[in-house]
Amino acid sequence: MTVHFVGAGPGAADLITLRAATMLAAADVCLYPGTYLDHAVLAHCRPDARLVDTQDLDLDRIVAELVDAHRAGLDVVRLASGDPSVYSALHEQTRRLDEAGVPWDVTPGVPAYAAAAALVGRELTVPLVTQSVVLTRAQARSTAMPETEELARFAATRATLVLHLAITRTRELMDELAGHYGPDCPVVVVHKASQPDELVLRGTVSSIADGVEHAGLRQAAVILVGPALDPSSAAGESYLYAPSRDRSTKRLLGG
Repeated sequence: MTVHFVGAGPGAADLITLRAATMLAAADVCLYPGTYLDHAVLAHCRPDARLVDTQDLDLDRIVAELVDAHRAGLDVVRLASGDPSVYSALHEQTRRLDEAGVPWDVTPGVPAYAAAAALVGRELTVPLVTQSVVLTRAQARSTAMPETEELARFAATRATLVLHLAITRTRELMDELAGHYGPDCPVVVVHKASQPDELVLRGTVSSIADGVEHAGLRQAAVILVGPALDPSSAAGESYLYAPSRDRSTKRLLGG
């Protein structure tokens, strides 16, 4: 049997893909991240499926569950919050599965930052304001960041920043960003986007830490930083849709 790594999306049961729902409905075993997932997502599983909450399991125990299910001929889904391509430990798990000779595949999901941007109705790449999005994280009690990925290096671009695993260091991080983005740059914090207890905090580089501390946020939140978040910014318009753009069929066909 194949181990299916499936993006569970930001949490809402109706923000998973059709493929993900089909896989969950067929699974004999489902491993899920209880810390970040709205349990309503698990309603897509069969009533008799074995559900394993991984929030208290280390990597070896998680992989052992996957390998054991495979060897028992069971269909197994490993849910990852958001999308498996970002901060999902996919690399570590699949490397161990390869060593054990266990086949696997990956189904993408809606990433948390996309759900956060949708919730506040903002495009993260606004013409003539910013055309880049940097997905990164903060380091506290976590794996060391590569030396070339210091936050100041990213901040110097003034691209839209998406900070994961950073909510407990909000004040410190905003102090670091202030010199690049300025104290009045807009910041949005989204806690548990799309889930019943979702929370949106809006502020600036100089003010957002107060809101985060007052709300007592400790996990399951993303921080969005950048001028693209300002709905009143004097933005340009995309050349793609400009009336002046040549849309002749001959040109589009390369003639």
